[in-house]
Amino acid sequence: MPAKGHALLSASSAPRWLNCPPSARLGESYLDQPSEYAVEGTEAHALGEYKVLKALKRRATNPTKKLKYFCEEMDNCTDGYCDIVMELFRMAMEKCQDPLIMVEQRVDFSNWVPEGFGTADALIVADGVLTICDYKHGKGVAVDATNNAQLKCYALGALSMFDDIYDIDTVHLVIYQPRRENISEFDIGKDALYKWAEEELRPKAELAYKGAGEFSCGEWCRFCKVRHECRARAEANLLLAKYDFQLPPTLSDSEIAVILDKADGLVSWANDIKAYALQMAIAGKEWQGWKLVEGRSNRKISNEEAVIEAVTSVGKDPFEKKLLGVTALEKLLGKTKFNELIGQYVVKPPGKPTLVPESDKREAMNSDFKEEN
Repeated sequence: MPAKGHALLSASSAPRWLNCPPSARLGESYLDQPSEYAVEGTEAHALGEYKVLKALKRRATNPTKKLKYFCEEMDNCTDGYCDIVMELFRMAMEKCQDPLIMVEQRVDFSNWVPEGFGTADALIVADGVLTICDYKHGKGVAVDATNNAQLKCYALGALSMFDDIYDIDTVHLVIYQPRRENISEFDIGKDALYKWAEEELRPKAELAYKGAGEFSCGEWCRFCKVRHECRARAEANLLLAKYDFQLPPTLSDSEIAVILDKADGLVSWANDIKAYALQMAIAGKEWQGWKLVEGRSNRKISNEEAVIEAVTSVGKDPFEKKLLGVTALEKLLGKTKFNELIGQYVVKPPGKPTLVPESDKREAMNSDFKEEN
């Protein structure tokens, strides 16, 4: 059975077990080893929760002093999260006399998923619309709210509690991901959500709970506990070996398109294998043909105060002075003053060309684009 407080079929892992049902049971025997990124995300959520509760004039304890990864960026990101939640709540109050807002609310969707539960970051219940707002602190992959399985599971749990109390007909899903400058929103009708729950969620959840179904690899492997050793993933990625590492001119357009579709997954898989092998080597395992050595490192100052005193004593300045970044300046001046004083000098240059799948929401560039040096 899953550890207390953690659902085997959690909402956050729904994209994985919906696509690869047997992965849920397969990963049970693996210990949870939260990465630094996961811990940072948890801390950002705690800070965001505190700020929203304070904005709602509810009792809350400031966690800042206990946060290992607290920094200016986290402070700004959680300010933005608080702002968007309060704006969503204000919009609800305009349309409903008694909307309800809950922060870090546990929801139970076990009517469709065996022992299924999770925690919604912000949940706003009002006549007409149920809003689920999810804060993503990570900046690795942009998360889309469109038909987002995690948020739909949260919505089902919320409907189980409030569908008989409020006249809800639409579910509004919101992803706030400030480090990717990503605010994604999606509306789904309540009836459509229930249909998805019955026709797709429930059957896949029953398979996953039994450890049955077909293995399938894809972007959902990213956070799977078994990703390093999964044979199905290895076999899928090694299919690219049939191209025998030919150079691009010897491949057809269709072959290149197939490789492009799988390349990111292949690179991710290879990096996972390398990381796993290193971790095991550090723990004492020996890999045939490989050895553990000390990597390269850069020089660093061991005693800053002593260095400052020594350099200053010979009449030299040991410090460099440079302009604060845009985010730091906005924090220093405040948003209003920032826009008033220097807003006109802030520009956002075009990003470098990147090749993405057609499903990407960004507009295609002109074919005559020329990158400036």
